[in-house]
Amino acid sequence: MRGFALTNWVVAAVAAVLLAGCAKQTPAPEAAPARPEQAASQPEKAETGPSSLPAVGGSGSLDREALDDRYGPPTDAALVAFAGDRVYFAFDSAELTPEARATLEKQAEWLKHHAQVRVIIEGHADERGTREYNLALGERRANAVKNYLVALGIAPERIETISYGKERPAVLGTGEAVWRLNRRAVTKLITPGV
Repeated sequence: MRGFALTNWVVAAVAAVLLAGCAKQTPAPEAAPARPEQAASQPEKAETGPSSLPAVGGSGSLDREALDDRYGPPTDAALVAFAGDRVYFAFDSAELTPEARATLEKQAEWLKHHAQVRVIIEGHADERGTREYNLALGERRANAVKNYLVALGIAPERIETISYGKERPAVLGTGEAVWRLNRRAVTKLITPGV
């Protein structure tokens, strides 16, 4: 009987030790998320690289966007650099030549990129003919350019026209070399407030 009691006591002791060991193996608590005030106090990573790049061979700097934008800013100079600002006409004609159409297609592309820009088309003529006739011819030339730009998708309300006839020659003098440069239509940006 004593042996039986001793065995029961040993079994009970082993069971107690095992239970005690299991009770201590509780799972480790998960790491608590950072509190917002801790996250806010962490310094942000510094941006790499400057926000603008120095101009090559000059002073000052250019924006990254300006370097990536092949159309340039919405200025007359950028329009001239991208597409050219004028087209030329044959004597006593308001018909667009293939070269003029190519220039206007580039202008339309530029205007689509700068959707906020409005332009005025100036129609000009050479010195031959009466003042009234040349004003009418300059108007037909300006309208031919406007109509082509509208056909290319530019909204007509973005385009105004004016004729100067022979009053504002690009080149002074006489002879075909001079006259052909004065038979033109010029696209200019309308500056707000002017």
